[in-house]
Amino acid sequence: MTTTTPALPPLFDLLGDLNAAVDEIANTWRPDDPAYRADVYRQIMMQLSYSYFAFFHATPEHPDWAPLWNPVYTLQPNPDDIYLYCPISSDYRYRITGNRGTVKMLTLGTQLSLSGMPWENDTTGTYYHDIDDGDLHLAENGDFSVLLSSEKPADYSGDWLKIEPGARVLITRYRSYDWAGEVDPVMSIECLDPVPPKPRLTPEDIIARIKDMAAMPVRCTKMFYAMQNAVKASVGVNVFEPVRYGGALVRQVYLPAVFEFAEDEALILETELPQTRRYWNFQLDDPYFNAVEYVYRLSSTNGHFARVSPDGKFRAVISLADPGVPNWLDPAGFLQGTIYGRWYDCDSCPTPTLKRVKFSELRDHLPSDTPTVSPEERAEELRTRVRACQRRRRW
Repeated sequence: MTTTTPALPPLFDLLGDLNAAVDEIANTWRPDDPAYRADVYRQIMMQLSYSYFAFFHATPEHPDWAPLWNPVYTLQPNPDDIYLYCPISSDYRYRITGNRGTVKMLTLGTQLSLSGMPWENDTTGTYYHDIDDGDLHLAENGDFSVLLSSEKPADYSGDWLKIEPGARVLITRYRSYDWAGEVDPVMSIECLDPVPPKPRLTPEDIIARIKDMAAMPVRCTKMFYAMQNAVKASVGVNVFEPVRYGGALVRQVYLPAVFEFAEDEALILETELPQTRRYWNFQLDDPYFNAVEYVYRLSSTNGHFARVSPDGKFRAVISLADPGVPNWLDPAGFLQGTIYGRWYDCDSCPTPTLKRVKFSELRDHLPSDTPTVSPEERAEELRTRVRACQRRRRW
C-alpha cells in the first residue's frame, strides 16, 4: 500500500507573518530611520533563527534541552545567565539529574508558555512553579535529582517540582558571577512514562511548525516594543522604575530605565547597595529590547566584576568612548536603549539614578577618589571577558 504526499505550498508562502513583524517598526522610537529599519530586519532574523529550536528540537514526550535567548540576544537575556528551554506536559512525569557545578545560582521553573511563543496564551508566569539550588538536596559532590509531575507521589521524599495542568515549558537558568572561575551545571532530563519512539514528522507537522516559526517574530516584537514604550511613557528617559514581574523569578526586582544621551555626553549611574545582596547586576539593551553585544563589549556588570566606590555606592558610566574609570557600560554605538538592573534575594531595593553630563566634564561629577583605568587595563579586562564568556555553554 502506498501513500501520496500532498502537494506542499511554496516555502515563502508559509513565511508571510514575517512582514507583519516588519510592520512593527511603526512602534519603535524612530520608525523613519533607515538604521532602525535595518536593525529590525536583523532582529526578525535573530528571532526566526532561534524559533527552530522552539518548534522542532524536542517535544514533551521526548524532552531535550535547547538554547533559549543567549545565542541570539533576543528578549534582553541576562549576560550572567545561561538559559535552557525544554517542552514538558502535565500528562507526563520527568526526572532531572545532574551536577550543580559552582555557578552563583541554578533555577528550574515550569510555566504555561514562554514570552513571544505563538501559543494560545503568552502570559509569562501562568501556572508557574520554581525551585533553585537553595531548595535542592545536594550530594557532597554537587549531584542532584528532581522529580517533575502534576502530583507528588505519597511515598516520595526527594526534591519535587510541580507541573500544573496545561503547563508546557521548563526553563533553567545557570546564573554565574565569576564567568571565568565558575563551573556550569550539567543536567539531563528524561520522561519516566512509556512513550513511542520519536517519530518522523509528517508534512502537515512540518508546515504547521514552519508557520509557528514565522509567527514568532511578530509576537516578540509586539511584546518587546510595548514593554520598552511602557517604561518610557511611565517615567520618561533616564529614570529607573523598579518593578517585580513575578513569574520566572519571583524573588527578583527588576530595575528598567530607558536611556538617552548625545555623542558628546555620558550618563552616570549611581545607586546605594542593599546590605544583603545575594545577586545583582546591570546591563544595557538596544532600542529593540535585545541585549547589547556582551562578549566583545563591556555592556554589563555584576556584583563580582563591579568596583564599589569607597563610600559604599556603585557608580557606572555609560558613554560611547572609554571614560577611563571603573564600571564602564559600553552601549556599542547606541545612544538610546534600555538599562535593566536586578536585585535578587536582597534585603532592600534601592532605586538607582542616571545623571546626564558632558563627557569632557565627567570627572567633575564623580567622587575625587574615583580611580583611573588605563587603556592597557581596559584591554585586559575585555580580553578576560571574551575568554570567560566563550567558555560558557551558550549554544
